[in-house]
Amino acid sequence: MTRRTMVINGAGGSLGGALAAHFAADPQTDLVLSDVSQAALDATLAGLPSGGGSVEALVADVGDFDQVEAVIARAVERFGGVDALISNAGILSPNGRIHNLQTEDWERAFRVNVLGAVNGIKATVPVMRAQQAGTIVLTASVSGLTAWSHAAPYCATKAAVIQLGKVAAVEYARDGIRVNCVCPGTFESAIHAELPPAALDSIAAKHPLGLGAVADLVGAYDYLAGPASGWTTGTALVVDGGYSAP
Repeated sequence: MTRRTMVINGAGGSLGGALAAHFAADPQTDLVLSDVSQAALDATLAGLPSGGGSVEALVADVGDFDQVEAVIARAVERFGGVDALISNAGILSPNGRIHNLQTEDWERAFRVNVLGAVNGIKATVPVMRAQQAGTIVLTASVSGLTAWSHAAPYCATKAAVIQLGKVAAVEYARDGIRVNCVCPGTFESAIHAELPPAALDSIAAKHPLGLGAVADLVGAYDYLAGPASGWTTGTALVVDGGYSAP
């Protein structure tokens, strides 16, 4: 593989940290990492392996276009372009039925999950169009293809991300830009730490292969962000331990 520059938004979470560590191990990959939390970003940086490419890190809110654009600008300034963007930032919605959810719950979910992906595409596409090459990977969810009770904002926003990816794939294919989504099932992360064991067992039971781990998802991103998927665009790659199979 030739040298490449990759931007990962939402690099401070469990999945973002695992992706950063995976790609940082490649000495041919330079990284620009961002997250809304400085502490989370610092934790990811501390866990990166040595011997990889160069790494830049910025605090940025994906719901703010100017901040996302600044991340892409740093990549261009430091490394000369952007070969791959992984738009990974996302939030869960409060647990409740639709009539009990507040307008603010919906607005926050759309701002981060949907507008965050839109801003990533909007900021990155001009750079990739000039290069006539690039790949964008959006983190969606199997919830965007199924229905999770008491999680309407999350399901609706992840469904929107999947459709956004398809539209972007069609719009920018002739510019040499590929756009795809990864749709994870439930994987163990910090958000499950406060759940009682019975609740976690109930979630795991819905996945024939059991709960996943971040290591189970890295391969999907590696494929979509790399040359092996050169004829793949507009897809929603499901990695869910069989959750959506029945």
